[in-house]
Amino acid sequence: MTDLVPLFPNQTVPPLRVDLAGGGRFDLASEQPSNFTLVVFYRGLHCPICKTQIKELESKLDDFEQRGVAVMAVSTDSKERAEQTRETWGLSRLRIGYGLPLAAARRWGLYVSAGHGKTSAGVDEPALFSEPAIYLVRPDGTLYFGSVQTMPFARPHFSDILPAIDFVVKNKYPARGEVADLRKLA
Repeated sequence: MTDLVPLFPNQTVPPLRVDLAGGGRFDLASEQPSNFTLVVFYRGLHCPICKTQIKELESKLDDFEQRGVAVMAVSTDSKERAEQTRETWGLSRLRIGYGLPLAAARRWGLYVSAGHGKTSAGVDEPALFSEPAIYLVRPDGTLYFGSVQTMPFARPHFSDILPAIDFVVKNKYPARGEVADLRKLA
């Protein structure tokens, strides 16, 4: 039996409160963006694909800000690993959350993997960690978009997400995948 529950667009997302590398705290409920909060769940310090993705994200922070999108990245890593991530990946502006409990990761619909030693980056995987996901959350705390993965490969690119946000906002495009109960359609 699994406790993995998918999130559905137009429904309220679970709480998300985590400490930030470099100090401070992130609380999704306190965010007040014009359009969305982009929450990027990444695997952790051990993941070279995450490094590429998160560095790309930091390079596009101004682009997201111009679109009224607040941004943060979070993992199940410890404070020490998150601080190391921030330092070794050269992140100075992106909010890096850490210490996401695995139970909270499950409430967010994330898959969890067991560690298998050192990665190609030469860093040990934690005993357990969450797999990647990207969510766009509206200011009212409801989900607009989600992409959840079981593997580190083939992630959405932020260069594709930015023009999609432009289109969505301009055209008031509705959330898709919002039908949670198929019995209502019968």
